[in-house]
Amino acid sequence: MRIGKASAGSRPADAPQGSVGRQAPRGRIGILDGLRLCAALMVVLYHYVAFGGGWEGSQAQLFPVLFRPSAYGWLGVELFFMISGFVICMSSWGRSVSHFFTSRVIRLFPAYWLAIAVTTAVVFFMPGGITPLPWRDLLVNLTMLQRPMGVDEVEGVYWTLWAEMRFYLLFALVVWRGVTYRRVVVFCCVWATAAVVAKRGEANPISDLVMAQDCWFFIAGLAFYLMYRFGQNLLLWGMIAFCFAMGNHTAMTTWRATLDNVGDNVPDWGVAVVLTVFFVTMAGVALGWFRRVDWRWLPTAGALTYPLYLLHESIGWEVFHRYQYTVNQWVLVGGTLAGVLVLSYLVHRLVEKPMSKRLKTGLTKAFEQIRAEGATHHERPPTPVGPVRPEPGPPGSGPLPQGSGPDLDSPTRTLRLPAAPPSASAAPPRSRPVSG
Repeated sequence: MRIGKASAGSRPADAPQGSVGRQAPRGRIGILDGLRLCAALMVVLYHYVAFGGGWEGSQAQLFPVLFRPSAYGWLGVELFFMISGFVICMSSWGRSVSHFFTSRVIRLFPAYWLAIAVTTAVVFFMPGGITPLPWRDLLVNLTMLQRPMGVDEVEGVYWTLWAEMRFYLLFALVVWRGVTYRRVVVFCCVWATAAVVAKRGEANPISDLVMAQDCWFFIAGLAFYLMYRFGQNLLLWGMIAFCFAMGNHTAMTTWRATLDNVGDNVPDWGVAVVLTVFFVTMAGVALGWFRRVDWRWLPTAGALTYPLYLLHESIGWEVFHRYQYTVNQWVLVGGTLAGVLVLSYLVHRLVEKPMSKRLKTGLTKAFEQIRAEGATHHERPPTPVGPVRPEPGPPGSGPLPQGSGPDLDSPTRTLRLPAAPPSASAAPPRSRPVSG
């Protein structure tokens, strides 16, 4: 059962008992665009200041004040995943699988294709510490399936796109059946159970599909959207608390890996603090704390985050490697960030928007053809036109008398069958003899 618009104060049919109904959300949620930008800037600062790419020497000495906060910037990816769960659930409500597929393609691929071309050109013409990939690997990267194919990625940050694609593939099952409150809750519970089971076993395709390491943030985002749409209840808070606990546990694996990259001992309690801020902020979004945050520049900021995320890494490292000893490090980081932001805006305006419209038009026509062909196969075949044959008479009526058949060639003759003799059941009952 699909949920359409809910009037204020009403509760949709599949909403939880005791929840407060809300009006079906419309349009963009401004605070989410701002959170996207914050998440992207966290990742950028992590790669520019703390990660160790492009710079020679210790980043902790180059950026003594900014280094420690930037060392937790990789957690911006987890915030991206929570926002993705929230937004995908919201945008796919009441939509078909074809619409869901089209929306994901036009959102991901135009900027991604250009980012591969730009990054490859920069790495090729500004030789530094990064080697361009062979052209065959570049072709595989264009499909966004380089990670499952075992091919090197143009940018290290592209691993998150494979995580997003797996989330879309799994959630497409819900979209196919129709997105409802009940189905989303069941989906979250089944996904969480599969992730726990997969985490205990050895690595296999199933564990890779369910993303036992990162699924908790997607599930939390789905639960936050249900809370935003239907109101809070104990079940949703329990799901979110479970994801918070599991997300803190799995994030420690990534934290230990980052210590090799940052080259400095960053305390683990910072991970818990940052994740707590993320969950509290998303709870505020779900409960309407930021309803008045609708500044006009937020949609533009949200649109810049994806190109910024795709373009910043290798381009920035090449610039740092080339100009580290001739430009002040703070000016270099600030100028590079500003330049990548301008480039991201141009990509969004000149490439992403027009190409997305063309892709949407082409994919919409393609799915219309598929639906038209499917409708043709289900049409009832027409009744064949031919001579009308008389229906047989009642049993025992015998053949038609000679010459009494219809003239099939005459359009004005009426087909008349001889009347059947009255049956025995129609005869008047005989009188019963009266005994003397």
